[in-house]
Amino acid sequence: MSKIELNAISKSFGAVEALAATTLTIASGQFTVLLGPSGCGKSTTLRLLAGLDLPTSGQIFIDGRDVTAASPAQRGIAMVFQNYALFPHLTVADNILFGLQVRGTPAAECKTRLADTAELLGLTALLARKPSQLSGGQQQRVALGRALVSQAKICLMDEPLSNLDAKLRQEMRSELRSLQQKLKLTLVYVTHDQSEAMSMGDQVVLLEGGRVVQSADPRTLYAHPATTFAARFIGTPPMNLLRTRDGCIAGTAIPAAQFAGTQILGIRPEDVQLDSAGIPALVDSLEYLGADQVVRCRVGEETVSIRLAGGAQVAVGARIGLKFPASAIRIFDPESLRAVA
Repeated sequence: MSKIELNAISKSFGAVEALAATTLTIASGQFTVLLGPSGCGKSTTLRLLAGLDLPTSGQIFIDGRDVTAASPAQRGIAMVFQNYALFPHLTVADNILFGLQVRGTPAAECKTRLADTAELLGLTALLARKPSQLSGGQQQRVALGRALVSQAKICLMDEPLSNLDAKLRQEMRSELRSLQQKLKLTLVYVTHDQSEAMSMGDQVVLLEGGRVVQSADPRTLYAHPATTFAARFIGTPPMNLLRTRDGCIAGTAIPAAQFAGTQILGIRPEDVQLDSAGIPALVDSLEYLGADQVVRCRVGEETVSIRLAGGAQVAVGARIGLKFPASAIRIFDPESLRAVA
């Protein structure tokens, strides 16, 4: 078991609050992603979990044991950094075994663990090489191998794929997710890339300004965002947010009677439908993506994005009609910016 619990954890640097009182549970064997823009508190949270920083207040528990003041070595965790932190003068084998050798692990056990880890990560043929002789993906595997060889059941990762090109990053996502499931690791992963978060995580914790906005599985986060920030941060293109005034879409006299008053309506681009008898819109731009295309339209004072099939014939400057199915609309309070049931 490797359950992690944060109980009202906070961290301040002088007068700056990097992380507000945060309570969070990470189940054993779960892939949890800390997601958000720069400065939201995700890396601070990871450093607190690792023991690299101490919290200003609150407690951290691992399997029910209070580790708030424990050193990193006492927490039984492994960590993979963004820059991999490999020693350039050491071979792949020595980089992987460095932690075990420092702790005085017997040579026979080191050899067995190295062989098992190298085979698992496809590094057996590279053990004699230096980091400078490896590709970015291979260096990432070495950094991961150094974490796995310790046989820790909790692994923390701070944007480990950000230095890779797009194609390799896609491949490594799949490999990392498969490896996590195979080893039943409790993995906490930090990223600002919502595609990484949605494709890999069992649980996605979205942060903004040092506070948890929403913690949920990817499907719930996408379909039922808790705030307008979550609605816009998750999804490419993001959810459309349309203001209504006195039952009309802002800047128009188009009634939206079922949503009386002043509200914010949220609807995903793929849920907007073309309807010649629908709400009048002017096509501003097109983004052709092959299998589909993103069409951006002007409706009164609002911009609406639509995801259509790649073969759909729509031209810039065309006037079209849009339909917003009531079942696909999410409603947000214009003051609190939180979802309304």
